[in-house]
Amino acid sequence: MNKKFKVLNIKCGGCAKTVSEALKKDFGEVKVDLEQEPRVVSVDIKDEEHEKLFRKKMRGLGYPMDDEELGVFTATGLKAKSFVSCAVGKMS
Repeated sequence: MNKKFKVLNIKCGGCAKTVSEALKKDFGEVKVDLEQEPRVVSVDIKDEEHEKLFRKKMRGLGYPMDDEELGVFTATGLKAKSFVSCAVGKMS
């Protein structure tokens, strides 16, 4: 089932490319809508475990969901991580 997630820290095409490349093996085609704020990522989710994997991978890239409760230090750390992920997307 195709599911949409509101995601924080995605700013540009570099971020979108990183997300798409990192998730395509486990989730197939990944769509990132850069027109909305927060950004919306659409992926095919099979079940609850598959959604947990998606959330874990996104957070690992520095892109948490907007429904996650984040402390100040966690949010700052994830934002810094997302800058690195964005740069990787721009260079590849």
